[in-house]
Amino acid sequence: MSVLVAIGTVKGLFLARSEDRRTWQVDEPVFGMSEVYSLCFESGRLLAGLSNPVIGPTVAIGEDNGARWAEPGPAPIVFPEDTGASLERVWQIMPGLDGKIFAGTQPSALFSSADGGLTFGMVRSLWDHPHRPHWEAGFGGQAIHTILPHPADPAQILVAMSTGGVYRTEDGGASWAPSNTGVQAVFLPDHYPEYGQCVHKVARDVLHPERLYLQNHEGVYRSDDGGRSWASIAEGLPGDFGFAVVAHPRRTGVLYTFPISGTEEGRYPYDHRCRVYRSEDAGDTWRPLTTGLPDTPFYATILRDAMCADPADPSGVYFGTRTGEVYASPDEGDTWHLVASHLPDVCAVRATTT
Repeated sequence: MSVLVAIGTVKGLFLARSEDRRTWQVDEPVFGMSEVYSLCFESGRLLAGLSNPVIGPTVAIGEDNGARWAEPGPAPIVFPEDTGASLERVWQIMPGLDGKIFAGTQPSALFSSADGGLTFGMVRSLWDHPHRPHWEAGFGGQAIHTILPHPADPAQILVAMSTGGVYRTEDGGASWAPSNTGVQAVFLPDHYPEYGQCVHKVARDVLHPERLYLQNHEGVYRSDDGGRSWASIAEGLPGDFGFAVVAHPRRTGVLYTFPISGTEEGRYPYDHRCRVYRSEDAGDTWRPLTTGLPDTPFYATILRDAMCADPADPSGVYFGTRTGEVYASPDEGDTWHLVASHLPDVCAVRATTT
């Protein structure tokens, strides 16, 4: 079995390959002048959300899992003229059912493609939602960063944004409703508003699609009813701030996160230690995973899409840092190995088997 890891950075896309997930070969970068903020493996292709200082933001498609790239053509994602908005960044690319591909953007909008990502159309019902004028920008921007199509029902889609929170549709996007009950917004006078939360990432349990895991701006939550309500699962973690949350691709109830201090003095890992936390009971208990990770003071941040897992058995787990290191675990987090170092800031990491 071979594993391919795509690493999106602020200065290009790197591909890392391994036969054992312990030793790695890292290719020379492509798109070296572009920020690569989103990645998606889909049907033997690699889709990348690029932001280039000359041509602007776009989506590039690499055949054979990124071995061959076509020159970007006309911009596949364009805001309708009457919106008065323009694309700033593609934050998320996600396949859905029936061959659809979704994209989440900055400013916060959802786009859908029926031709494999060559062209996208805006999901206008979400853009026209009466709450949209009240969505605010987080420190990273005002964007949809999570798209979770239901694995069995194409009418159900969940999105999350900073800030704004979680929104769901059950009618294929004809209408959308906020789904933030139980999720706090510590920076607002009302800590539990209908919407306005700064959600950082949401992941779906592989075998129980109604179970979701949410990393918030102060708060880690689980939903057992498809996002209609949320309950804290932060007990046992060193703190409840962070950006990434990843659900195991084969085992139910298994998830990973990387807690980071939310203080304004410095968003560093708690106790300045490099620790991935794993739960094997849907967040009821947590265990730190450190074998092979640096045991010296560690100050790097892990961004929301810079952590992932591959579909192998056992699954590999991966994360990249804003100081340019990428780590891999071949055994679901029990031990870790360095994939690459001295890269530009890592924005997104995605893995597949070949």
